[in-house]
Amino acid sequence: MIKFDRVGKLYPGGYEALKNISFEVAKGELVFVTGHSGAGKSTLLKLVAALERPTSGTVLIGSQNVSKMRLASTPFLRRKFGLVFQDHKLLYDRNVFDNVALPLHINGIVGKEAGKRIRAALDKVGLLSKEKAMPITLSGGEQQRLAIARAVVSRPAILVADEPTANLDKTYADEIMNLFHAFHQVGVTVLIATHDAHGAAALGGRTMHLARGELQ
Repeated sequence: MIKFDRVGKLYPGGYEALKNISFEVAKGELVFVTGHSGAGKSTLLKLVAALERPTSGTVLIGSQNVSKMRLASTPFLRRKFGLVFQDHKLLYDRNVFDNVALPLHINGIVGKEAGKRIRAALDKVGLLSKEKAMPITLSGGEQQRLAIARAVVSRPAILVADEPTANLDKTYADEIMNLFHAFHQVGVTVLIATHDAHGAAALGGRTMHLARGELQ
């Protein structure tokens, strides 16, 4: 489903974030990307989700070559993905329900069908009772669960999360990781960047370790 072939990413100023990266992720796999801060984890996930393009090498998502894809085609590819960012990227002027609704509205899904999907996603992450709450009133763990609900409401084939348990205590972190594991168990391909190698090992799956932009 995902294939990197000798991929490199060079940023302006000469910073080489990734160097000669090659790997494959099969459909339905659970993969953790570990490494120190600055190892290249976030860059790798951005390339997977077509948020950025490689400087060298080939990134394949299914049969699509992200490296050569027309910009106009990128939004259609991204519909395959659910993205969970470290800083949540929630809309603080909209309530919980409306935050989760946003991806559906972008894809033209509204009305009863949208409401059904939104409440199912909120129920999955344990926030159904807070659909009218504003994000600022939620705890850090609840905000992360809200971000996950928004990521999965469109029923993506691939779920990508960048340090989803950063700044959470162990109880909240375990809850978040168990949510990702549950999505993996129903067939979603899951990639998680994390500095917590121990927590990743506890959930099984495969671990890829990055150090200074290279796979170890």
